[in-house]
Amino acid sequence: MTDHLEKLKEISKQCRGDILKMTYVANSGHPGGSMSSIDILVTLYSFANVFPKDPWNENRDRIVISHGHISPGVYSTLAAYGFVNREEVIAGFRHPASIFEGHITRGIPGVEWTTGNLGQGLSAGVGFALAAKYKNKDYHVFVVMSDGESAKGQVQEARRTARKYNLDNLTVMVDYNDIQISGHAHEVMYVDIKSEFEAAGWRVIEIDGHDHEQILSALKIAKNDGQPTAIIAHTTIGKGVDFMEDKPDYHGKPLSKDELEKALQQLGIENDVEKYIELRKKLPVKAHEKVKLSYEININNGVPRIYDKSTDNRSALGRAIADLATINDNVVAVDCDLKGSVKLDFLDKERPDRIVELGVQEHNAAALAGALSADGIVTFFADFGVFGVDETFNQHRLNAINNTNLKVVVTHCGIDVGEDGKTHHALNYIGAPLAWYGFKVIVPADPNQTDRAVRYVASQYGNYVIAMGRSKLEPIRKEDGKIFFDENYKFEYGKMDVLREGNDGVIYCLGSVVPNVLKAHDILKSKGINFAVINVSCPYDLDENILKKYSNFVVTVEDHNVLNGLGSLIAQKYFELGILPGKFIKLGLSEFPVSGDSKLLFEIYGLSGEKIAETILDKLSCK
Repeated sequence: MTDHLEKLKEISKQCRGDILKMTYVANSGHPGGSMSSIDILVTLYSFANVFPKDPWNENRDRIVISHGHISPGVYSTLAAYGFVNREEVIAGFRHPASIFEGHITRGIPGVEWTTGNLGQGLSAGVGFALAAKYKNKDYHVFVVMSDGESAKGQVQEARRTARKYNLDNLTVMVDYNDIQISGHAHEVMYVDIKSEFEAAGWRVIEIDGHDHEQILSALKIAKNDGQPTAIIAHTTIGKGVDFMEDKPDYHGKPLSKDELEKALQQLGIENDVEKYIELRKKLPVKAHEKVKLSYEININNGVPRIYDKSTDNRSALGRAIADLATINDNVVAVDCDLKGSVKLDFLDKERPDRIVELGVQEHNAAALAGALSADGIVTFFADFGVFGVDETFNQHRLNAINNTNLKVVVTHCGIDVGEDGKTHHALNYIGAPLAWYGFKVIVPADPNQTDRAVRYVASQYGNYVIAMGRSKLEPIRKEDGKIFFDENYKFEYGKMDVLREGNDGVIYCLGSVVPNVLKAHDILKSKGINFAVINVSCPYDLDENILKKYSNFVVTVEDHNVLNGLGSLIAQKYFELGILPGKFIKLGLSEFPVSGDSKLLFEIYGLSGEKIAETILDKLSCK
């Protein structure tokens, strides 16, 4: 034991030197917090069941570092244990050609989750711990986090969730150095971290975060005590270099040349920093290759359902998720106290062990669901559009950065939520996810297409949004009355459905307004005017051949913000193709709509069948 502790002390000393060197070479970074955390990190990676030569072994313990700015501490630890190359870390830190970015990145061996946005790491850890339970695996999840981020509400949401689901495979280590950017944490925003963990039902152990023996003892207790446990490790920022200790200035500031020399002398470490500066000069000016993790999905899509009577898309959504979960153990849905509205009640009745009920805490839910989806579980995060997209924007942005496998399924989109009014009209379900690079959006036209879309995304690795309204819809039919999305229909991402042919113009539409557009088509046809109707269920991936074929008089209709939705995407695509339609009309929402029955709102805002037809007729009369 004594030899092991001495070895840990030696590794910590080396890592402190590496932290100072890499931040000096990069002329940026966070040395202070890295040095307060380093004894925790070095001890944890020696204790946890991890495999430097096989870093993605399924049975490994998961380690999440929530305060990702301590990347110098994490990278130096990983290098010390052989996960990564030490010279590449020190020379390449924060260089565009290096994978060792300013905040830790998922996919680097030993790094489970990209962090930087404080307050989300514990939610990710809860997601990984739940994944272990669902997969019947006994790996442990460790989350290292800062004291400053403990002021965030999402942290408390995650604490409650861990206690509710009795995540005895989860241990949190808090680096309590009482320093953040603006000064001492207790002065910036005091948080009684111990009491808050205890109030949420956790066991709490307090230790000296620079005493390797105490850290090891606490880890052993926490791993085997049968409950979620928080280890509050009291530390000192800049520990090991006297002029850095307890100084907020060194939170995010590298040392000067003279300071570096002095600090390395105190640590008893050679100053060979010029070697790394020369290595850095040789790095190419280019972006490093993307570091991504994914997995092969093995899922039974089951038998699609056919709806021949009026029903709502959300019921088809809930029914399909329940179908999938009853025949696949790797399908789980996350709910935020809305299961009756988003129709996860089907799942709750038929497979209650595959629904994670989190109450009204969307931010934790979105981050937790992302981590759950990244660790082998096909995860559906169900919510109202205004909460599941708008409110959780940043959580999904981080999910996108982490290349998760999340299916965000949102209902009550557009003005189809009607009477709830401005606060609940989700008008950004197409526009917002554009900012989450890699997410794909599907807006199905009726319950039959919804059923197929849900089964499709379950079988595909990647992040998807499926957005729909609230009200019941008649199944889309062909002109002869037969169901359009029938038993022979197979959902193909990016395919645009020609619902009606026509030579006088085209109406591109999606989602809740499709029935209104079909009505407008019939009104126009009764007047001898034949407009094609195209259902665009995948607005991010537009079929160029369809756009080229139908381009003489173009109308787009959506129950979405008219400034950044379907109309804008189609207009942009025509511009890229060098096509200038003879006429172009964008119909959508240009303000926050009032409360009222959705049929009335469609009428008021020009999206009813009659109003759509009237607008087109007015435009035709202006030839």
